[in-house]
Parts: sequence; structure tokens; C-alpha cells
Amino acid sequence: MTSEPGVALDEDATHDAEARRRVPAFVGGAVIGALGGLIGLGGAEFRLPLLISVFRFAALEAVILNKAMSLVVVATALPFRAMSVPFGDVLTNWPIVANLLAGSLLGAWLGAGWATRLRSETLYKVIAVMLVVIAAVLLVGHDATAGSAILSGAAQVVAGVAAGFLIGIVASLLGVAGGELLIPTLVLLFGADIKLAGSLSLAVSLPTMIVGFTRYSRDQSFSVLGRNRGFLLVMAAGSIVGTFLGGLLLGVVPSGVLLPLLAAILLISAVKVWRHA
Repeated sequence: MTSEPGVALDEDATHDAEARRRVPAFVGGAVIGALGGLIGLGGAEFRLPLLISVFRFAALEAVILNKAMSLVVVATALPFRAMSVPFGDVLTNWPIVANLLAGSLLGAWLGAGWATRLRSETLYKVIAVMLVVIAAVLLVGHDATAGSAILSGAAQVVAGVAAGFLIGIVASLLGVAGGELLIPTLVLLFGADIKLAGSLSLAVSLPTMIVGFTRYSRDQSFSVLGRNRGFLLVMAAGSIVGTFLGGLLLGVVPSGVLLPLLAAILLISAVKVWRHA
């Protein structure tokens, strides 16, 4: 049996279009991964505007693709960091992880559900506003140093659940790991060392992202992963390479220069995403 000529032509055109996007997808993923690696993030905040503005994915499809790639980066980043922060140190602090997960898992599920129900125009604007908030947190909170926790006892537990809930919502709505919000929370609320906070952040992010990803799988937009499998794999590979290289370059670029530059990139991206609506 032969296929219809029109169908064959459409399939060939789709294949050619995807092939042309693979090189910029790898390069873009690598550059963004390097930026994220320099400051201890997966780079999803910078990847999302790229998916929308450059590769022209619809808002919800871009969030789902971003979530898939963020999962890959977070899952590989935790063992990458094991040389500096042993798994034993992470396991010792399991009560902190559990405290944040108590809120973040619910937030991730609800956030993903809200995203699938929002109109595209509204979701673009929500994304733009959150990018501005993340830029502010990046500037103000990332250089926080460890010290005594600002709360203790029951107040700390309640604050941890509330913070986790909000971070879970943001992570699902943007398809990010949430490290830019989790790290300052771990440092300020629990007094964690900045390096330990980075690994604890990944331990919280991974199950949180899996919950959000599971919720997205119930929406028809989830099919974007199957339609763009090659693009997804290439960009994820670039992101992992970039994150690894960024980690190697850590300390070479002074944060006094890097953080304002990255915040500016996020603000410009926010404007572009807002206009895209």
C-alpha cells in the first residue's frame, strides 16, 4: 500500500525543518546550560524565552519541552556535583528536603493544571511577569551567605511548606527546576551552606518536576514531545554539555559582572515574551 503524496510531502517537510533546527538547538542549549552552570542553575529560565521567541513554540508547548529538558539536566547535575557535595551530606539533611517537598509537590500539580487551562495570551503574560521576579531574586538572593536560620521549630516547618508550595507552582508554570528560588530559601530559611543548598535544591527539584510533568502528560499538548523528539534530545544534550562546562568555569567570571548580565537577559526576554502575547 502506498501513502498519499500530500502526506509524504508533509512528513518530508517536517523532517527537514526539524533537521535544520538541530544545530541551533544544540548551540542554544549549550550556551544556556553554560550560563546556568556558572550560577548553579539548569538554565531553564533562559531556555524558555528561546523556545518561544526563536523556535516559535506556543507557550504551553514551550513550557512542556522546557520541563522535559530541565528534568534531564537536573537528573544529571546531582551526580555531577557529588564530587564537591557527597550524597551523604544530602541524605543527612533529608528533613529539609521533606519539608520543602511537602509544599512543592502540591504546588507543582496545581501549577501544571492551571497552565493547561490558561489561554495562550494569559500564559505568555504570566511567564513574562515570573521572569521579572526571577531576575530580581537572582540579583538579591543568590549571593546570600549561609548563617543561622531565620526561623526555627514549627514556624520554620510552616514557612518551608509555604515556600515549597509557591516554588512548585512557579516551577510548573515555567517548566523550570526552581533552583533560583530554592537556593535562597535553603540559605536564608534553613541556614544551609551555598554549595550544599545547590545539591539540596536539586533533590527537591527532581520529584517536584516529575509531579508537574506527570500532570502535563494528561493534556493533549504533551504530544509536542513526540513530534519534536529529535529536537528535544539534541537541545537536552547541548544543555548538559553547557552545564558541565559552566561548572568548570565557575569562579572565572566574577558574580558582580555575571549576575547583573543574566538578570538583564531575563528582563529583555520578559519583554519579548510579553509582546509575543
